[in-house]
Amino acid sequence: MPPEVPTLNDQPVLTENDIYDRMVEAILDRRLPPGTKLIEDRLATAFGVSRTRIRPVLVRLANEQVVVLTPNRGAAVAKPTEKEAREVFQVRRMIESTLIECFIDRANASDIATLADCIAAEALARSNGDTRRAIRLSGDFHLHIANAANHQTLGRILRELVSRTSLILMTYSASKSQITSDAAGTCGCEAHHALLNAIRLRDARLAASLMCEHLQHLESQLVFDVPEEEVPDLVSLFGGTHA
Repeated sequence: MPPEVPTLNDQPVLTENDIYDRMVEAILDRRLPPGTKLIEDRLATAFGVSRTRIRPVLVRLANEQVVVLTPNRGAAVAKPTEKEAREVFQVRRMIESTLIECFIDRANASDIATLADCIAAEALARSNGDTRRAIRLSGDFHLHIANAANHQTLGRILRELVSRTSLILMTYSASKSQITSDAAGTCGCEAHHALLNAIRLRDARLAASLMCEHLQHLESQLVFDVPEEEVPDLVSLFGGTHA
C-alpha cells in the first residue's frame, strides 16, 4: 500500500518543495515584491507548518540569491540594484559566448533537439500566459547549452546567474504584459531560433555574436525607474494554499 500523506487538521501538510514552489511563483508573479520581509512565523502560519519547515526553504532561496538572509534581521526578497543587474548581463555575455562555442564543438543531434524542445515549450507557455514557466524555460535553454558544453566552472557560474536573471527580469520589466511578449522580459523565441540555426550550421563565430546581441537586447529592455510596490501580508497572500 502507498504511504499515507501526513495531514494537519485533515489537510495535507505541504512539503518543503511545495512551499519553495509557491514562494518562487509569488516572487516571479510580483505578488512578493523585491524587499518584502519574509517573517518565519507569518510564513509558518500561512502554510500551516512549523518554523523549522520554513527555514530550509529560505536557505535554499538564499543560495539561489532570490532571497537575502541578514543576521539579526531575517530574510527578505532580494532587490537587485541597477549596477548588480548590469553586472549580471555583462558577465553572462562574457561567459556564454565561450559556452556556445564549446557546445557547438561537442553537441550531438540529441542536444540540438533538446534546445528545439525548449523553444517550443517556451512559446507554448508564453501563449498560455504562464510567465513563470516561460522564464524558467528560457533559462533552461541557456543551461542546456552550458551543461552540454561540459565546462564545469563556467556552467556553475551560469546556473547562479540564470536564477538572478529571472529575478532581475521580473523586477525591472516595465509591465507583466511586456514580459509575455517576444520583445522583452523572457528571452524570446525568435532570438533562440536564430541561435539554434547558427548551432545547426556549426557556425561558432555567428552563434557567439548572436548570443551577445541577444543578452544585450534583454538588458536594454530593463526599466530601472519603477515605483515601489505595496508589501503584502504573508498570511493573506499564502493563507489557504495548504488547504
